[in-house]
Amino acid sequence: MFRHILEKSDGKSERELYRIFYYDCPPVQRTVYHPLLKRNIDFGKAETYRWTLDFFDELKCKRKMALRMGKLSDVRPHFALDPEKVKRLCSGAIGVEDLDERDFHISFSQKGVDMRLGLDISSLAYEGIVSQIILISGDSDFVPAAKIARRKGIDFILDPMGNSISSDLMEHVDGKESFTDRDPMGKPARKKHQK
Repeated sequence: MFRHILEKSDGKSERELYRIFYYDCPPVQRTVYHPLLKRNIDFGKAETYRWTLDFFDELKCKRKMALRMGKLSDVRPHFALDPEKVKRLCSGAIGVEDLDERDFHISFSQKGVDMRLGLDISSLAYEGIVSQIILISGDSDFVPAAKIARRKGIDFILDPMGNSISSDLMEHVDGKESFTDRDPMGKPARKKHQK
């Protein structure tokens, strides 16, 4: 995040930080059945659960940091099989015995996160508090808020963190700025658009 401020400038003017807004929801705390392992996984006792809560507590104490918390959906979390593995399984290319634990990921939904993001962008735009917003995301759900910000004259920059960007999303930002050409999960980025 700070590389956007320290290593980039807009013409002769240096960038100034107004605030960092961090959007998330509490971690999954439920017990979820893993279909391959054939046992329950208690996420409330997982190391990542405690780490995430500690991380949020640290963010709350940081200067110029605004933690915006949504909540988990009431839909029960579950393990989902990687779509590519589903295709290979259905085509007969692999069998159930070829699957391993890493082929499954926990699936859950957040509520209120996108709404908070949109409200913050809109508020900053209408109140004229900032002249530039840098959004670190690859999600297209924020397009309506980005349109509002741009109509109010805000320079709206997207950092997709190495993820590909759809053309409809790219048309609603003023530019792309990234410090990585790889997806944070280790997959090479697909380069659809460069600016």
